Amino acid sequence: MTAVKICGVMTAEHALAAATAGADLVGLVFAPSRRQITLAQALPIVAALRRYPRRIRIVGLFVNAAPELINTLATQCDLDYVQLSGDELPAQAATIQLPLLKSVRLNASPHDQAWLAHTLRQCTSPSLLPNTLPAELRPAVFRLLVDAHVAGQYGGTGTLADWEQAASLAQQVPIVLAGGLTPENVAAAIQRVRPWGVDVSSGVERDGVKDPHRIAAFVHAAHQAG
Repeated sequence: MTAVKICGVMTAEHALAAATAGADLVGLVFAPSRRQITLAQALPIVAALRRYPRRIRIVGLFVNAAPELINTLATQCDLDYVQLSGDELPAQAATIQLPLLKSVRLNASPHDQAWLAHTLRQCTSPSLLPNTLPAELRPAVFRLLVDAHVAGQYGGTGTLADWEQAASLAQQVPIVLAGGLTPENVAAAIQRVRPWGVDVSSGVERDGVKDPHRIAAFVHAAHQAG
């Protein structure tokens, strides 16, 4: 079954809506964005998810942040994964203490090429458990996340990613597909790309706010298609 990540969650209410709908991962944005939250805002969201009877993996999203800051926030927020969505390079991520989701946009940039080469050289873990990753695989790439390329933006634009390129990459390594996904198109995306997981933010919002009905519809469509 295709894993589902609901990203850009800003309230405990919406995090629990994602959990109730069957989402596997919830993303908290710590980078400059209209969905950015602070540590104080993140803590009640994390607490609500940790009380949920099913384990929901929590992902912290960062853009070009110092590894020391990432590690500190990851510990304070009890994160499961770190998502790097900026221009970070593998060498710069080597001291991050959690497995990584790394955004790539398949635009032939040096940063993308470095991560593609790094990931293809190493085995990605088939498990969702961070402690199964041997230390020698640091920086451990849990999954590459394929997003749309929009000049000057680091995600959350609602623009479709390149499904053809994403499908080609998915034949080589498990990926998470992001970029412009909605409850209406996620089934087609999964059938075309065959990703390990899908990621959505703006596609489950109404007027810029997460909508529980759209979250539920997205998770249902993704799980049925996968």
